[in-house]
Amino acid sequence: MPQETIGIMFDSRMYRGIPAGRTGQESLANYEQAAFSYGLTPCFLRLEDIDLERKVCIAYVKKEGRYVRERMTLPSVIHNRALQLRGADQRQITRLLLQGIQVYNVRNRYHKHHVHDILHQDPLLRAHLPYAVKATPDSLTYMMQHYNDLVIKPSSGSIGHGIMRLFQQEGHWRLTRETRASRRGWATFSLNRGQLPSAALRRIFGHAHLIEERIPLIRHEGRPVDLRVSVQRGGDGLWSVTGMFAKAAPAHTFVTNIAQGGKVMTIAEAFGLNVNEPGAGLLHLEARIAAVATRIAHTLGSSLPHLADLGLDLGLTRGEDIFFIECNGRDQRYGFRKAGMKEHWLMTYSKPMAYGRLLLDQKFSIPRQPQTYDRGLY
Repeated sequence: MPQETIGIMFDSRMYRGIPAGRTGQESLANYEQAAFSYGLTPCFLRLEDIDLERKVCIAYVKKEGRYVRERMTLPSVIHNRALQLRGADQRQITRLLLQGIQVYNVRNRYHKHHVHDILHQDPLLRAHLPYAVKATPDSLTYMMQHYNDLVIKPSSGSIGHGIMRLFQQEGHWRLTRETRASRRGWATFSLNRGQLPSAALRRIFGHAHLIEERIPLIRHEGRPVDLRVSVQRGGDGLWSVTGMFAKAAPAHTFVTNIAQGGKVMTIAEAFGLNVNEPGAGLLHLEARIAAVATRIAHTLGSSLPHLADLGLDLGLTRGEDIFFIECNGRDQRYGFRKAGMKEHWLMTYSKPMAYGRLLLDQKFSIPRQPQTYDRGLY
């Protein structure tokens, strides 16, 4: 297998930390190990260091144990791990594609309402979607009339910031949100006549928000738990589940994000299931979760271009109903390491490199999205 170069695109802050090995939760060693196993040499680059006219770039490569920044031919295949939020960045990515440079995960952040709308078009996924609407004064009134527990989230937010819970307790509406006044960063307020504070209303209606019914999640030690499911395309070009783990919210909030203090554990630990029990319910449960997650990835991949790597947040009720919560286009992956699932953590780096190898071997063509599904597990 010939040794070829594959690009890993970071944003500027992460890129600057490469010489000192300070790349946050991104493991350069994992990329290198995974790429090498597929006959690839990774180079780490930024969008702004690409000269498209000459098809060259300035990138970090590892030589003799240290990272060296050098000018080199632009790789034909690039795995995007940066957040290109500006229009100019998106236009530059489009120019790369038009020049035959295959970038996968072209965008890794999409508005939550857009993702929800795509999934709602799939009849088999509607049962797995909480009822959700764009936030407007009328939709807020409607949701408060029909549901007694709601989540209000920024349409483009991340890692749990800006999320609010609006719920009824003992006949009174209450609001849980982030606040600087609380030592823990979160506080719950009683609402006067069910009216949200003006500051909260300005935030909700000033920027795009989504209002959705709050799913009664299964609990671990009294704390709500959701699941992170890594779904990726590998060397065969097909979507499959790389692994999954559970996240329990800290005691002071309802948000399970690891960055907000969520506790990470295996599915078996979260739900008290015995992994060694013959015919264990764990295997059946994980198979059902995997079927839903894979269907979600197929559906999103058919509408969102060049998608290859997703971290899905799914919820499970006591009745074992599975619900979609959120889609992460730049899965941070380190939850597997925190849960003691090292093999799965390594695999989340390996499969994107296998997919990059496939794109190189296919001369930059994108595998057709499969149209059949295993409904037996669904």
